[in-house]
Formats: sequence, C-alpha cells, structure tokens
Amino acid sequence: MPLMPGAEPYHHEGGKVGVLLCHGFTGTPQALRPWAEFLARAGLTVSLPRLPGHGTTWQEMSHTGWEDWYGELEHAFGELRGRCPDTFVMGLSLGGCMALRLAEVHGDAVRGVVAVNPSVVNDVPLLRLAPLLKWVVPSVPGVANDIKKEGVTELAYDRTPVRAAATLPRLWSLVQSELHKVTQPVLVYHSPQDHVVKPASVRLLRERLGDNLTVVELPNSYHVATLDNDAETIFQGSLEFITAHASVPLQQD
Repeated sequence: MPLMPGAEPYHHEGGKVGVLLCHGFTGTPQALRPWAEFLARAGLTVSLPRLPGHGTTWQEMSHTGWEDWYGELEHAFGELRGRCPDTFVMGLSLGGCMALRLAEVHGDAVRGVVAVNPSVVNDVPLLRLAPLLKWVVPSVPGVANDIKKEGVTELAYDRTPVRAAATLPRLWSLVQSELHKVTQPVLVYHSPQDHVVKPASVRLLRERLGDNLTVVELPNSYHVATLDNDAETIFQGSLEFITAHASVPLQQD
C-alpha cells in the first residue's frame, strides 16, 4: 500500500540516549517530525515509527487495532533499547497513552515519559456504541488538523475507521488499571483549548501519578501542539527533561 508523501518513519543514529516518539490515532510521523529532528540535532538517537494502518488509507487502518499499533512500538523500543543505555518514550494524543503503557510494562527500562495532550480516558460517549456501529457505519468524520497556527496542516486521515476506534476503550482501560506501575518521571504538555481530547485525561493523570507528574500548559496551541504555536516549548522542554533525568551524556564522546 503506497504511503502518503511525508508519512514516512524517521530514524537518527546519535548518542547513547535514545528517544522513541509515537504519533497519534489516524495521524502519521509527520506530526512529530520537527520534534524528532530537534532531538536528533541535540545528539540523541531518535526513533519515530509509523504505526500499522496509518499513513496509507483509512480503509487499511480499519483492519488494525491497538494491539497492532502498540506491537510496533514494542518492536521499536526493543531495537532502541539494544543500542541505548537510557531510553525515553514520548508521544502525542494516543501516542502519549501508549508511551505510558510502555512505562507500565518496562519499568526502569523507560527512563522517563513525555506526553503531549495524552488520551487516556474514553471521553467520547459514541465510542461505547462502536462495537455495534462498526457493522453499520465503516467510518465517521476525522479528528485531524486541530491546530491554531495558520497555514499548518497535519498529515492525517479525514475519516476515522470505526472498527479501529472500537479497540481504543480496551487500551484506555488497561492503561488506567496499571498507572500505579508508572514510577518514572512524567512530563505532560496540556492545551486548555483542545478540541479532540477533553480535560478528563489530564485530570486522571494528576490523580493517579502524584508527585512524579509535571504538567505544563500550552496556552497558544490546540490538540496537535507539536505543529502549533507552542511547539518550541515542547521541544526545548523535552530536551531539558531528558538532560535532567539521563544517566549518560546525551552525545557520544
């Protein structure tokens, strides 16, 4: 299946500190590419995979689910971990949720988590009907391009495959049930004006993660903040977070 131009995965071989970046639901690596390149220029080893079913057609995505997307991240994490003594995981929206899942599963092997407008709560009532709706309605309008900055476009589907969306509640429930396992430092960037993910997700993380959670507000961005007006805040802040928590130098000697 041909890829959308710009949806390609990204990898940079840098120093001994690795970063795994994960894009969001129905999105592509394009939404995180500037972030990945910023971290690469700082000397980090960076992996930004394309999740299965993304970056091609929503019809192809309808044959995938959260287990497929998370499985791709597990594979990328294993490869990165094999090269880098310190590995951080970061993500946007659903990618932030799966970054937290990696932290739950891998414990101290994940040095820290950065999540931008993470989605960890089922705040769309219609999704409760998705297991039935998927047999009647194959897709619904997409959630892409929630960006305040003029002239910027997110490369993502304009339709959301209902069958794929129907798998999300199982992932959310699993992540919520094991948040107590996340003992690593977590940095969350939150856009108060987010038209995709409601505040319930950040509220839950504040309740469950306690003192190891830091939340930074993004006052001039919408959901896809990595392409929005506050992108530099995210990029620079994540680098400072890595510098503060890495046990080895960011660049090779």
